[in-house]
Amino acid sequence: MADKEDIPVTVTTCEDGPLLLRGSFALLTQDGQAIDPGRATVALCRCGRSATRPFCDGSHKVTGFRAPGGLERSA
Repeated sequence: MADKEDIPVTVTTCEDGPLLLRGSFALLTQDGQAIDPGRATVALCRCGRSATRPFCDGSHKVTGFRAPGGLERSA
């Protein structure tokens, strides 16, 4: 089995939901302080309504947040 450091980071955009991070990643504040993710895969809030930001708590479902699961381009 590969070490966590050997696993490439992937970011998955979930339609109308969070960003899922998997792999060997570090979460930092804007001041460079480490944020303990507590697990190997995390869901990061995109709606801005989570009570546990930067992590997702499912608030996007209640607020009606909408975002594509793929690339969004403006015309």
